[in-house]
Amino acid sequence: MNAWITIASFLAQTGGGPVGPTAPGQPQPGSGMGLVFALMMGMVVFMFLTQRSQTKKRERERQQLFDGLSKNDRVLTVGGVIGTVHSVKDNEVILKVDESTNTKVAFVKSAIQRVIHDESDVKLDTNP
Repeated sequence: MNAWITIASFLAQTGGGPVGPTAPGQPQPGSGMGLVFALMMGMVVFMFLTQRSQTKKRERERQQLFDGLSKNDRVLTVGGVIGTVHSVKDNEVILKVDESTNTKVAFVKSAIQRVIHDESDVKLDTNP
C-alpha cells in the first residue's frame, strides 16, 4: 500500500510545474493529472489481477470436474446432450445416450458442461 502512495505522490509532484515551492494557497500546476493517472493505473492493475484470479478459479473447477468423472455419472454436454458416463479415457468420455437401444456417443472431456445430480438440476428452455 505504501508503494502506491509513494507512486501517487511522485506522479502528483511531477506534473510539469516549476521545481520549487509555490506560493501558499496555490496548487502546483499539473498535480491533479498525475494523481488521476496513478488512480487509473491502480484500477487497471486491480482489474487485471481480479480477472486473472477468476479465470484460474474457473480452470481449476473445470479440471476438478474432468478428474471427478466416473462411470454412471449423469452429465450434460455443452451441446445439450444428456447422457450417462459409460467409460472415461484420457481425453474422451463415452456417454450412453439411449437406454433402450444402448446407443453410445464419444465426446471430448471439454464438451462436458456439468454433472447432473438430480432431474431438477437440468433447466430446459421451454419458450418458443
